[in-house]
Order: sequence, then C-alpha cells, then structure tokens
Amino acid sequence: MTKRLTVLATGGTIAGIAGSAIAKDYRAGEIGIDDYLEKVGGLGLEADLSGKQIANIDSADIGMDVWRPLHEAICAAMADDGCSGVIVTHGTDTLEETAFLLDLTLPADKPVVVVGAMRPADAVGYDGLRNFANAVRVASDPNAAGRGVLVVMGDRVFAARDVRKVRTRGTEAFRGFPRESIGLVTPASLEWFGAPWRQGGRASFDWCEKLPEVVIVYAYAGLDAAGVERQVGEKTRGIVVAGVGEGNMPESARQALVALAKRGLPVVRASRADEGLVDREPEDTENSFVAARALNPQKARILLQLLLAGGITDPAAIQRSFDGR
Repeated sequence: MTKRLTVLATGGTIAGIAGSAIAKDYRAGEIGIDDYLEKVGGLGLEADLSGKQIANIDSADIGMDVWRPLHEAICAAMADDGCSGVIVTHGTDTLEETAFLLDLTLPADKPVVVVGAMRPADAVGYDGLRNFANAVRVASDPNAAGRGVLVVMGDRVFAARDVRKVRTRGTEAFRGFPRESIGLVTPASLEWFGAPWRQGGRASFDWCEKLPEVVIVYAYAGLDAAGVERQVGEKTRGIVVAGVGEGNMPESARQALVALAKRGLPVVRASRADEGLVDREPEDTENSFVAARALNPQKARILLQLLLAGGITDPAAIQRSFDGR
C-alpha cells in the first residue's frame, strides 16, 4: 500500500539556487515546497506526498520562531491516522540541533526524518534529490518507527542523538558519535543495523514555547575569567563549556565557572573535539559541574534548556538526564 507522507519544508541548501551549475556561492531557501514536490514527482517515488512550507531560510537563522510551528505541524501530522510519516527538509548547518530538539520532544510512534543537501538544486552533482528519495524510503518503512527522529544524508541513516556535521564540503558531511550510522539506504533499499529502541515511546520532554537562555563558552588557550564573565548576561540561566580535550578549561576560566555554578547557574562540561566523550571527574561534584557525556556542546545546550524549562536545576538531577542520553 502506498504510504502517505507529510513533507515540511524549512529551506536550506536542499532548496537553494546558485544560478549556475558551477558557481561557488548560492542562495539558500529559494525553492518553495510546491515546486520542490513537482521536481521530485518525476522520480517515481512510491509515496503520496503532501507538503507545507514552514519557513524558507538559511538554517543559520533557525530558532524558536521556526521550531515552534515546525513542532506543531509534526504533531498534527502524527495525529492524522492517514499519515504514515513526516519528512522535514532542512539546511545542514543547524540540522543536528533541530533534529535533537524534535527527538526529545516528540513521541516515537511514527517516523520523523530530517533531510538536507550539501549542494544547491542547480549545481552539478546535486545530492538533494537522492537524499530526499532516501528519506522517502526511510519514512515509508514501518521499522523506522520507534527509533526517534532520524537524519538521512549521504545514503546513511543517523539517530538524532548521534548525528553531527563534520565537514563543510562534500556529500559525506555527516557522521554519528558515539554510534555511527544506524542504517544504510538507497532509493531502492534500506538496511537497519538494529531493532527499534523507542517502540511506543513517549516524548522525553514536554514542548516549551520559550527556552531559557543557555550560552556556550568556547575554551581556548588563554581563556580567562574575564572572557567567561563577558559572555554571561543577566538573562543567562545555564552554561555549556566547549572544553578542550575531555571538557577541560584554563584554570582562571574554571574558577570563574565554579563561582557561577555556586551561584546557581548550571555548568555543563562538553568537548570541542569532534568525537568528545566527557566523563565525570572527581572535582565535578565539588565544583557543581555536569559532564555532557557523548553530547557535543550544541546538543548539550538544547538538553540543558529543556531541563531548565522543566524546573530542573540541581546538578545531580541534570547529570542523571545527561547520563540517560
């Protein structure tokens, strides 16, 4: 039976136009969803696609103004008995953040697949059509349910928790950590590497209309207390450190962050390394710090925002949530 899928478009390179097949520069978010679905209509995809334009922007500009209506539209599609799954087209720069936020705030009973492209639609070697066809294959598969939000790029299927953009060019720009891809997909085939893990799973967090401010402090050689304090404002409710190595930071910066943690601002140690696993250290309890484990700084920020929005501010309780990811 042909699956009915809802396509929600937010713009990005997958809907971008360069004006030349070999141009370097291009404009993201130029093709509307109706035109895009007409473009993919000639691929012979075995799905009934209907679309809605949520936004048509560069994903660098994605935030709550887009996340709010996107989440609402996904929930409406998932509540429709006739809808088998949802595809979100998205720019690649912040794709992992959108996917992770949706993963934490959506149930897992129907597939939700986020897909993008590294080349604009009129470029030589445009990867968007293949990625989209692959996303249709994944969203149409009943075995995609129960896996949380998925990301399809470069013939690979990633879990939202693991996926991260690791290259600025080329079609193999995404990788997973600590798990690599959880499936391989082509427009004609799909191979899963394991069973679903969230079958019937409810959302981990309620949707929040406004997320509290959490800043990311990037550690570097020579970062001092003043450099930390300049980034923390009156509205700041939490801090994520993109630390060197395993979430480390210069001593002067550490002392400033300890003082902020003692004042009640949760401080999460993540790593600026691409594959950075940050375990708890003996000093974390004394410093009131939280270890991000396998989450990179940008994902750690989203999780901390949701925790704070739910009234969770105790470092031990925050740590338990990070440990459970």
